[in-house]
Amino acid sequence: MNNIKTTNTLLLLLVLPVLFYILHILSFIFIPLIFAMFIALMFLPLMRWLTTKKVPKIVSIVIVILIIGLVLKLSASLISISSNEIRTAGPELKVNAEVKVTNLLLKAENYFGLPRHEEADVISHYLGQLNVMDNAGKVLSFANRTLMMILMMSFFVVLFLAESVNVERVLKNTIFKVKFSSVKTFMQIENDIVKFFKVKFIISLFTGIGFSLACVAFDVSFPIFWGLFAFLINFVQMVGSVISVILLALFAFIELDYDTTLLLFIIVITAVQVIMGGILEPIFLGKTFSINVITVLVMLMFWGFLWGVPGMILSIPMTVFLKITLEKFPRTQMLARLMDGRELI
Repeated sequence: MNNIKTTNTLLLLLVLPVLFYILHILSFIFIPLIFAMFIALMFLPLMRWLTTKKVPKIVSIVIVILIIGLVLKLSASLISISSNEIRTAGPELKVNAEVKVTNLLLKAENYFGLPRHEEADVISHYLGQLNVMDNAGKVLSFANRTLMMILMMSFFVVLFLAESVNVERVLKNTIFKVKFSSVKTFMQIENDIVKFFKVKFIISLFTGIGFSLACVAFDVSFPIFWGLFAFLINFVQMVGSVISVILLALFAFIELDYDTTLLLFIIVITAVQVIMGGILEPIFLGKTFSINVITVLVMLMFWGFLWGVPGMILSIPMTVFLKITLEKFPRTQMLARLMDGRELI
């Protein structure tokens, strides 16, 4: 028995790197697939309600597709509005930005002793080192990949909702061998994931609104853009909130004077993030997501390394999925307790 156990452990250690390598290489398939699975979970309660009202399944699927299309159209409209804000920026903002950035770069040069010819323009010296054509090519490539993933994700969502791919049946045939256990686990996963995304959406929405109102109150440009940016980046657990505050603070540094106004603005946007993400979000989630900080950081780094930003967004839902699964087996319950920080008993 000990030999068999050792052999199985060695096989597992050999298989895991291969599995992760496959997940990385085929990320263009797995990322939209996992996103589609979680989106389908969000709409399953609506699908069940429509079924109780004797609505045909094909009509229910069309309704869900229309809702998703409406959300995408609204998102595109907000992106278009924020883009118009940036394009119509006044010349005063550009001049002010150039002056402050130049002063900041000069201070950095003096402090770190960076070499530069005195006759060379400061901004041109540093920006000239960037290859604009290469950056434009990367942007186009990113846009193409994003569009392709959205199309694939839409296709997978339809498959999940039409039950062409039944997640509960997959759990039963692969992980759980008893129907009751698979159904119970699937319902727990569905409830927890739906709750997470609902809370995250509401918290991110009010965070974005708070950032936009702060920009309007302190006369900081592009309030819609910054609100939309804060809303989207907030879905990246822990890291997103820090990035949004830092970037908006740096932009306010360009627009606002170096006095108490700038300091007060930074305090306000930091308070919005602390109240929404640090206080209200844990209260609303309660004990459902009792995952310790170390586990969150490790999963963020791991899935971020594997799949980039999409992996960081999906890291917490996938961690919840893993934790619930581990809790169902006596041999792995210790790992589940380590993930949520409970005492080992």
